[in-house]
Amino acid sequence: MTIGRIFVFLAAVAATAFVRAETAEHFIGYRHGFNRDVMALQILLDRQNFSCNCVDGVWGKRSEIALMTWQMVNGKPPTGIPTDEILNELGGTNDLYSVQIVTTNDVNALVTIPPEWENRAKLKSMGYESLQEMFAERGHTSFRGIERLNPNVAWPNPPVGTAITVPNCVCTIPAKRLKAASVRIALTRMEISAFDANDVMIALFPCSIAKDKSKRPDGELKIKAVAPNPTYTFNPQMYYPGTKERTKYIIPAGPNNPVGVAWVGLNLEGYGIHGTPQPEMIGQAASHGCFRLANWNAEKLLKMIQMDSYIWVEE
Repeated sequence: MTIGRIFVFLAAVAATAFVRAETAEHFIGYRHGFNRDVMALQILLDRQNFSCNCVDGVWGKRSEIALMTWQMVNGKPPTGIPTDEILNELGGTNDLYSVQIVTTNDVNALVTIPPEWENRAKLKSMGYESLQEMFAERGHTSFRGIERLNPNVAWPNPPVGTAITVPNCVCTIPAKRLKAASVRIALTRMEISAFDANDVMIALFPCSIAKDKSKRPDGELKIKAVAPNPTYTFNPQMYYPGTKERTKYIIPAGPNNPVGVAWVGLNLEGYGIHGTPQPEMIGQAASHGCFRLANWNAEKLLKMIQMDSYIWVEE
């Protein structure tokens, strides 16, 4: 190779490197550990109601399912592989986060939740127990996710005035397009899907189902009650079968209420779709019979559904 050709070759290499630097390739090593590009994609999908559950920046089955579902709904090949093109189609990487300041009101809203149901019933609210829990839920993320975004913050309870970076998961779909004509629950996949009047999917939410297979309903159900910020009636006979205790307690509303911040009652006594104070536990067969969602997804579903709408439960 002549000197001239070498210079041409090196110039071409340099140009290629410059273009790669300018295009700033995303999703390099995205399957391994925390990845900012993955978190960006999770935020954008969450805004369109295709939820991976917790926006935590870690790629997994739920993130892949959320992406594939969005691809299918939008007439694209369901590869489940994130790309720069997909990021741009979802809205780009601007305004993905907000900076929120810890206030005196935030601190004063915290509560200590006692282990005894009798004492829980005496509380004014089943509020957040820490600022970490509060800000994580605001950003639809996990405790670890909010830590990774704010590694220098004094968790779990930073002082008033601390600036917190939080995922901005505000829905970008107009409310008039988010009216669910029907809801489907897939037991095997542990997910709840909402569909509009044209049978187009408008939301996908991971859920938890009953631990006892015999308590999992099947077939057609109907929505018979809705309640934002519900109270909860603790029945010892349900929690501890065979116990002699009969006293029931009304547990006040709040994000740490056992049914979270939203309740959708079904026409099967005692069954419903509701939130949970433990979003990281979603995706397990662990409930007493109801279908659990992360609080933020339970709130979204509550706004979509209508009384007497049908719900189909299938394997």
